Amino acid sequence: MVSLSQKRIDEIFSKLKNKHIAVIGDLMIDRYFLGTVARLSPEAPVPVVEVKEESNRLGGAANVANNIASLGGIPIMIGVAGNDQGAVLLKKLVGERGFPSTGIVLDPTRPTTVKSRVIAHNQHVVRIDQEDTTEIDTSVQEKIILFLQENIGIIDGIILEDYNKGVLTRNLVREIIDIAKKHKKVITVDPKFNHFFDYTDVTVFKPNRKESEEALGRRLQSIEEAEKAAREIQQRLHAENVLLTMSEQGMLLIESSGESSHVETTARKVADVSGAGDTVIATLTMALVSGTSVREAATLANIAGGIVCGEVGIMPINPVLLQTTASDVFGREQR
Repeated sequence: MVSLSQKRIDEIFSKLKNKHIAVIGDLMIDRYFLGTVARLSPEAPVPVVEVKEESNRLGGAANVANNIASLGGIPIMIGVAGNDQGAVLLKKLVGERGFPSTGIVLDPTRPTTVKSRVIAHNQHVVRIDQEDTTEIDTSVQEKIILFLQENIGIIDGIILEDYNKGVLTRNLVREIIDIAKKHKKVITVDPKFNHFFDYTDVTVFKPNRKESEEALGRRLQSIEEAEKAAREIQQRLHAENVLLTMSEQGMLLIESSGESSHVETTARKVADVSGAGDTVIATLTMALVSGTSVREAATLANIAGGIVCGEVGIMPINPVLLQTTASDVFGREQR
């Protein structure tokens, strides 16, 4: 896609510090039960997992915010939680990571989204979701807009992180984009199916292949088919750029100029793809607000996504590892 010199890599990473990124969308807790399986249950033909470790991590839009923090930015996390123990835990996890939770709106009519994964011998056994996916009501939407307006002056960029959990309604999306355009802010989108074609006029629209196939109603098996789809999406949304992620086939970028670029994945092993999209959108946006071209930003985001795919469970990107990996990738190309 693009070749980066060591000087350019170092320059980009030196500019990532203290960028303020608003992350608006579906906040979650990812809960993990790690254990082993030695027998089947006598009650049903299912494995008995003997839990050895339990952990809670930031998920969904909260994981995007966590990646922003890991990269040296200051995430301004805006979303909804229930008035429950899940919200208490969510704020505790955010506090431990050292970034603010003042953008969390409490809605007593819905629970905090919690996804519990049972993993044995590095394999997912089952996932249990506690959530309410109905759209948030008008009063909650108004609180989100008010918080964004009060903080827009310090914000360098906005990420809309949609997991179809009800936070990003059509009206809310439109108001957020209008605010971003009015204040000339970078705005990037990680979409899902429900409001796929509501995200008009954004800086970068970043769907994955599955989401694009569902939205367009057809399979995208080849690079040529993916490029045609990305151009159609760009035209329908009036997006400046479209970055279509395609798992093992890497990424396809369609720029505002009409130029297309394809980059192969850098993942050497894939242990767990959970959270890779969160890392990609966070790295992409941080790079853009730090002055990179969209092609440079997409290249670094591709490397970051490849790194986190090698980890089991939701993990934020390690910036030192990202920088050294980028240096290694482009150093090999230049030798």
